[in-house]
Amino acid sequence: MIYQLFKPLLFLLPPETAHRVTVFWLDLAAAFLPGRWLLRMLFCHPSKELERSVMGLTFPNPIGLAAGFDKDGKHIEGLACLGFGFVEVGTVTPLPQDGNPRPRLFRLPKDRALINRMGFNNEGLEALAGRLKKLRQKGVPGGLIIGGNIGKNKATPNDQAENDYLKCFEALFPWVDYFVVNVSSPNTPGLRDLQEKEPLTRLLNLLQEKNKAQATPKPILLKIAPDLTGSQLDDIAGIVRATGLSGVIATNTTISRNNLKTSEAEIAAIGAGGLSGAPVRERATDVIRYLREKLGKETVIIGVGGIDSAASAREKLDAGADLVQVYTGLVYEGPGLVKGILKKLVE
Repeated sequence: MIYQLFKPLLFLLPPETAHRVTVFWLDLAAAFLPGRWLLRMLFCHPSKELERSVMGLTFPNPIGLAAGFDKDGKHIEGLACLGFGFVEVGTVTPLPQDGNPRPRLFRLPKDRALINRMGFNNEGLEALAGRLKKLRQKGVPGGLIIGGNIGKNKATPNDQAENDYLKCFEALFPWVDYFVVNVSSPNTPGLRDLQEKEPLTRLLNLLQEKNKAQATPKPILLKIAPDLTGSQLDDIAGIVRATGLSGVIATNTTISRNNLKTSEAEIAAIGAGGLSGAPVRERATDVIRYLREKLGKETVIIGVGGIDSAASAREKLDAGADLVQVYTGLVYEGPGLVKGILKKLVE
């Protein structure tokens, strides 16, 4: 309710500016004990019934924040006050990079969607690892689970991409609870080529080799695009089984522009980028359902794409997702979205 009063003002600002304003106020409120208490009163819905044991981890609830919102791990303490069971930081790359030129984030209000071509803009691995280390030493609030979404630098050729992923894995290993391998963003040239069977299998085997060498290996998941064909999804299922991954995140943003209410002229003016939000909902759910049939019950699936209500979250869970993540839905519904979903799940 409160967010809906401020939403028209936020929508007058460019999307990236609105994001910075939003997290500034969140961080400010969370910096003080009364502010954290108020945020939790407004936006949290703790319940033992909502706990989930997944991948050997205990999630306070099944609703997470997708990667991209907090790329550099700057806002975790504030986000912990908004009711999430887990937060995924990144995508992080070994070296800092600015990402693509602005403007690179666009709202499609008629479609309750976003188009982004951010391009893995982040402050780099060293900065993120440093923040997460301090957070762990201080104590992660509320039992929040933290995932690390890892990628490659734009300047790194695909035949050397493995080194970037391994660097990220090694540096973040002590500080995150699980890993996500991102080879499915459409905004880094050539990245999706790494979803092909041979390079993907090699990359995941190398990561698993490093993982299994640790005293206590950590879950590794693969984030996939919604644009994969049935045969490609079959390949993904086979690779996940062959490499012993813990699971899949389905799905990333889409390059499709089908069935949008926004005019073709507006879409053409925006240009390239990944589409997220309500238009991805059905396809993401279909991918989840397909993979659940192929992978059986043991492999974890985290569902993401078009979740902006309790009904759309339940749809993903019913299709076979163990957990779900939100992002674009927050832009249109505000932070009350998480509590609203959790209350309905308990009911």
